[in-house]
Amino acid sequence: MKQNEVNSAFEILLEEIEEVFNYINNDIETAIKNKEYEEARDLTQWGDKLKTFREKVKSLQLEWQNLFSIKIKPKTAKRKIKSKLKKGLRTPESEFKIPILKTLVDLGGKGKVKDVINSVYQMMKSKLNHYDLQPLPSNPKEKRWENTVQWARNTMVKEGLLAKNSQQGIWQITEKGREYLRSEIKIE
Repeated sequence: MKQNEVNSAFEILLEEIEEVFNYINNDIETAIKNKEYEEARDLTQWGDKLKTFREKVKSLQLEWQNLFSIKIKPKTAKRKIKSKLKKGLRTPESEFKIPILKTLVDLGGKGKVKDVINSVYQMMKSKLNHYDLQPLPSNPKEKRWENTVQWARNTMVKEGLLAKNSQQGIWQITEKGREYLRSEIKIE
């Protein structure tokens, strides 16, 4: 297995985990609507464990990528790609980090989720592939890239680039986020 195949395998695993999260969220909503609060609490705890597992997988993926500091070239092997490999072809969440930070700076440091996502789309639309633009099987109202942006936000909060205690429905950049953006690009 070549290095880019392993990275694709990580992307597939992360995509599957995201789908499980969507199912858990739907089950939590149903439990709350049915006033089954204990069930909702148990599902939330399970979701927290899954979140921890996802972070471990992301850490392993990063470790793998660091083992190969050279840029991974696109696969040119003759092996047939099965349809499931398409999941590994989505744009990685790391590609959304700079657009999210730029958007928040442009919005004065914070913005409504919808406004941030719309702005990120305008910056990223030329980079999004066919797979990114497909709806999620578990939530046909949400495009795959929108889900990836949400995961990128979650990771950025964990990294301290976005505020974790911002008002609900609002994303807010931190000073660390501004410093990171300045180190990656030249902004005034």
